[in-house]
Amino acid sequence: MRRAVSNLTRFCGGSGFITPGRAPRTATVVMSVSRLSSTSSGRLDVSGIYPPIATPFNMDESIAFDKLTENMQKWNKIPFGGYVVQGSNGEYVYQTAEERIKVVEHVVKAAAPGKVILAGSGCESTRDTIEMTNRMADVGADGALVVTPSYYKGGMHNRALISHFTKVADDSKIPILLYSVPGNTGIDLDPEVIIVLSCHPNIIGLKDSGGDIAKLAHLVISTQSNDFQIMAGSAGFLLPAYLIGCVGGVCGAANMLGQELCDLEQLYKQGKLKEATNLQQRIVAPNACVTKRFGVPGLKVAMEWFGYYGGPVRSPLQPITSEQEEIMRTVFKLSGFIH
Repeated sequence: MRRAVSNLTRFCGGSGFITPGRAPRTATVVMSVSRLSSTSSGRLDVSGIYPPIATPFNMDESIAFDKLTENMQKWNKIPFGGYVVQGSNGEYVYQTAEERIKVVEHVVKAAAPGKVILAGSGCESTRDTIEMTNRMADVGADGALVVTPSYYKGGMHNRALISHFTKVADDSKIPILLYSVPGNTGIDLDPEVIIVLSCHPNIIGLKDSGGDIAKLAHLVISTQSNDFQIMAGSAGFLLPAYLIGCVGGVCGAANMLGQELCDLEQLYKQGKLKEATNLQQRIVAPNACVTKRFGVPGLKVAMEWFGYYGGPVRSPLQPITSEQEEIMRTVFKLSGFIH
């Protein structure tokens, strides 16, 4: 492992990034569209708030594309930085490859101009991930969110993960972000791995759902010279993430509390930390309901309260019980988001 890291690290900050056995890369992937903003180094700018879109299903569990259009029309009125499609909240693991592509294509077409589209393209094999990433690029995704492969968790040591993400980035038509979601995969990306991968010209950032603020602060400091963009993976720690240098958040709660999360972002940017803190505190409990406590089934119920289509989940996920819904409703009421 040390040898593998050393072989890669010695190219950080140099003219290129070399994977052992592969040709060196010396330039960042050039953005193919001018409609989106870029960072100072020319990388795709992914700052801001992003809802990881919940995939709407009909009662027969087919994808409800008409309802997705309706939800998009409402989300487009909120000052999001963009959208994450086919992330964990999108139930991508229960969809076919063709369904995943079609949902991304639909969101690309329905999104307001200037919104960044990040597509969840992760698969268990490196080969399939590369193919999925490029197919999503072909239908208009601006960047890809690549989750850690985890089925053979015991074999996903640092060397394997460095190899996987590097090969995907080498062959991807669009920039990629690492996606660490230990609650689902059981794998928390090692900081050393992330720092090494941040040197790759086509790996532009990280979405971290682990919530370890000390780890995120270390990563922000250690990767800032690489123009590496780190995003909070939950609304529960969004303000702390901003305070230590993260650029935005991919927050499940943004499916229904999108304007409030954008307000929190603006309060932080305006230096109104007392107001931002108060809003962050109000968001914590409702966010927990639609993530750790009741998951996607709870999130879809909450969406209905705010005028969005949530609809059913796809099997084997089950809807929440009436008792659980009442618990959620009480939490949202006490936090002042519903009456």
